[in-house]
Amino acid sequence: MISKKDSIYLEGLLKKYEKLDKSDENVYPLLDKGFATNDIIKGIEVLLSRQITMSNITRKFENEFGKFIGSKYALMVNSGSSANLLAAFALINPLKKNKLKRGDEFIIPSLCWSTSLWPMIQAGLKPKFIDVDLKSFCLDENLLAQKKYRNCRAIMNIHILGNCSNIKKITNFAKKNKIYLIEDTCEALGSRYASRYLGTFGDFGTYSFYYSHQITSGEGGMIVCKNKEDYNLLYTLRSHGWDRGLYNKKKKNFNFINSGFNLRPLDLTAAIGLSQFKRLKNMMSTRKKNRDLIIKSLKKSNKWKNQFTFFEPKKNLKPSWFGLPILINKDFINSKTNFLKYLNSKGIEIRPILSGNFLNQPSAKLYKLNKKNYIFKNSQAIEKRGFFIGLPTNKISNSQINNLKESLLNIKRNT
Repeated sequence: MISKKDSIYLEGLLKKYEKLDKSDENVYPLLDKGFATNDIIKGIEVLLSRQITMSNITRKFENEFGKFIGSKYALMVNSGSSANLLAAFALINPLKKNKLKRGDEFIIPSLCWSTSLWPMIQAGLKPKFIDVDLKSFCLDENLLAQKKYRNCRAIMNIHILGNCSNIKKITNFAKKNKIYLIEDTCEALGSRYASRYLGTFGDFGTYSFYYSHQITSGEGGMIVCKNKEDYNLLYTLRSHGWDRGLYNKKKKNFNFINSGFNLRPLDLTAAIGLSQFKRLKNMMSTRKKNRDLIIKSLKKSNKWKNQFTFFEPKKNLKPSWFGLPILINKDFINSKTNFLKYLNSKGIEIRPILSGNFLNQPSAKLYKLNKKNYIFKNSQAIEKRGFFIGLPTNKISNSQINNLKESLLNIKRNT
């Protein structure tokens, strides 16, 4: 139990930092006040319990997450990247029925994040890149029928900034061709396609609780799957290949039935994540309202049509936004670098769309990932013309809207 003296001290600390934590109307960060006071209190409670490592709170978060998302099997890990790593190594594991072989090919959008790609390669699989749709920024499902994807055994499908491809078409393609589907849902927690949450269509769905995402535990992630066999496999891979806690029957304490990693979360991060998760729907609603307010404000000016394109949510999708992606029109493309510097000078924090066209990254060239020099024109266009700004979980102020409007509409034409 916490002493009265310590309780008074902690209350004083919270009040002190609440006073310091005042929004600056001249600054527009990716995420403002990412942690509510209650999130911090939940974290402090875990610290005071001395049970900081993975335990009952982690299991409670897994259960509540699974119930919400519509999956019987949910497993928390220490990051979304680790969730992708588990999915990749589950596919090639000797204990998996119909496992993939090293050298098997998988499909992945060229517009991707580093740790959507590298875990699959580290598992011995070979990437076959595919272009994205310029309206949604996500995998162009209409390209899947091309001959070069005929022998692929898996798809790493990435839901970008709350948006998605036609996931039913991709799922049908995967079933027809008997290939595995991983949904990287790290940027789309809470998005629903035809009333079903993204991440639950494929064999595995991965999620991230990084700071600027739909919810945050600082660091953390979750992976869901469809059956007990895959869950058991993920469970052992997460923790050294150890089966402790997996079976009810008595076994020796240190029984290692598989290879494995240490990708376990902390009860500390689980407590913060669970606290945030309970507010997910409210935060989604506020972000949608903020997005609508920003776009409405920009559209009051005739300038925006000539300057920007906003990406479109896929038909049948009810999106969960955490950022507002913007595509600069071609007449302004040469001004992008200076324009982004200008936005930063105005206190507006910006980010690129994922890693851009990943084949332009130094690591892609180091490992010769594009030996045939395929051109992915839409991924390239999004890298050259795209960026996004954050969407606060608190209502945006009129001052912030005006600053955004004046700053965003101040881009200069190519010279």
